[in-house]
Amino acid sequence: MTRPKAWLSWSSGKDSAWALETVRRNYNMDIVALLTTVTEGYERVSMHAVREEILDAQARRTGLPCVKVRIPQRCVNEDYEEAMALALGQAREQGVAKIIFGDLFLEDVRRYREERLAGTGLEPVFPLWGQATARLAREMIAAGVSATVVCVDPRRLDPSFAGRLFDEQFLENLPRGVDPCGENGEFHTCVTAGPMLDRPLSVRRGPVVEREGFVFADLVLVSPQESAVNRAAS
Repeated sequence: MTRPKAWLSWSSGKDSAWALETVRRNYNMDIVALLTTVTEGYERVSMHAVREEILDAQARRTGLPCVKVRIPQRCVNEDYEEAMALALGQAREQGVAKIIFGDLFLEDVRRYREERLAGTGLEPVFPLWGQATARLAREMIAAGVSATVVCVDPRRLDPSFAGRLFDEQFLENLPRGVDPCGENGEFHTCVTAGPMLDRPLSVRRGPVVEREGFVFADLVLVSPQESAVNRAAS
């Protein structure tokens, strides 16, 4: 029996990466592409602000092509939905039957996704839904997921957390009331290693900046030549 084809909504962060690993391990689906929104002009993953070259490197290491939905700066919901509808039409033309999301527990987000896919012939799948986020966060770390916090909402979490590794110490330092996976928007991450990638990405940390009410920690992809120089110097 042919396995149904699926695209996976890829934010560049830990939850979408773990959704990829979970489906590959436990679901009878053939994931054929990643789906990511990229903001034009910045050439960065929307909201996470991860550079497009890092997104491309992540996709290569998953072994999957990345379908990029390009949205304008100051994007309004109508812009987003129009661009996404075109991408979903492409998915249907390619015989895709399912779209996988890494959402954890926000009912309004899930309902929105279900409503947007209703009647399209595409079924939303939520492989991480309802899992206890404290346990899930530690499960990711124990499995070898390496991620850096690239965006912080300073209304929910101190800006000093931007640029930190998502590790046990990070979880221990989170204030009470902050979700361990950042599901309420407290923080977003960029994955650079884990079982869903065939080899780690080499990145270096850039500046931390505040823009439009959020704090962003930049990551820069390190070339193989720069990596070799760094290893020789260490």
